[in-house]
Amino acid sequence: MTKIELDLDLPLGGSFRLVVASQLPGRGITGIFGHSGSGKTTLLRFIAGLQPCKGATLIVGGQPWQSGKQCLAPHKRSVGYVFQEASLFPHLSAKGNLDYASKRAWPGSSPLKRDIIELLGIGSLLNRYPHQLSGGERQRVAIARALLINPSILLMDEPLAALDEARKQEILPYLQTLAAHIAIPMLYVTHSVSELSRLADSVLILDKGRVKAQGDITQVSEMLGLSDPLHPFSILPAQVSEVHPHWKLVCVKSHKASLWLPDTGLAVKTKVRLIVQAKDVSLSISAHQDSSILNIVPARVDDIHSQTDGMLVKLHSEAGPLWAKISLRSAEHLQLHSGQALYAQIKSMALSQ
Repeated sequence: MTKIELDLDLPLGGSFRLVVASQLPGRGITGIFGHSGSGKTTLLRFIAGLQPCKGATLIVGGQPWQSGKQCLAPHKRSVGYVFQEASLFPHLSAKGNLDYASKRAWPGSSPLKRDIIELLGIGSLLNRYPHQLSGGERQRVAIARALLINPSILLMDEPLAALDEARKQEILPYLQTLAAHIAIPMLYVTHSVSELSRLADSVLILDKGRVKAQGDITQVSEMLGLSDPLHPFSILPAQVSEVHPHWKLVCVKSHKASLWLPDTGLAVKTKVRLIVQAKDVSLSISAHQDSSILNIVPARVDDIHSQTDGMLVKLHSEAGPLWAKISLRSAEHLQLHSGQALYAQIKSMALSQ
């Protein structure tokens, strides 16, 4: 397992400093999350050796890349780097770009080229040149090229930021499949909560150059849910328990609750994540049976926060932790108070498989 241990205190002008002392997982996708200017890209550049930092420590898979006066040059670090723009060699075909990487691969047990090509679905693109590829296709070839140098770490700096929504949805499943098959850590910088909730196994949250939180995505989901105070949300891990073709619905189990979702072809036992916007959760004192809302779960009020446009209610529910955004009038009508037992009615959920 290629664990990443880092400790840096990097002044970046004015009063801003990037201060990170963390150990990152040796496999899977770690999302590096934060608003613009929080230090996400600088952290990747430090790991790649492109951003000097005196006195810092960086140990990758037990090997010191920087410690004391020792500091490996960028070209001596086995790093695969994927940028916002694909940056393929325009004079080479997709195959030529991949061959270029293969010839310069680091020694060791490297992934088979045919496996990478299959995982990223680029077999039919090999004879095309970059200008003949869509943005999503170029980025998939760029990811393959980064992997074929046999890196110890794959760094991805907002790789979908330059793509439109359709191309993002096209490439996300490939990234999920890749993470399940590649035995190296992938650090994925983003400020997109939807990308993070769909891809990341663990998360490092940066805020103004400091680590605000770190852990498994379910452990930091509450903080993620409040990252945009105007649009709070909850993340619920779940697993498909039943498929009902007649109703065109699937039933998923989240904690103690069974929830209904539209059938999108998911198989039983498929693990999913549900994103529940606070605005899509209403509250009721009793469990109404005469409602078109399918997902009604017992809950308890943990906390109540007053906002300029209503009340934000923190709930402990049988489906897991939830936020509900309701009006001040509704809060007064329900006589909301901490510890109160009621029901959360989930009107809509987004699925992040």
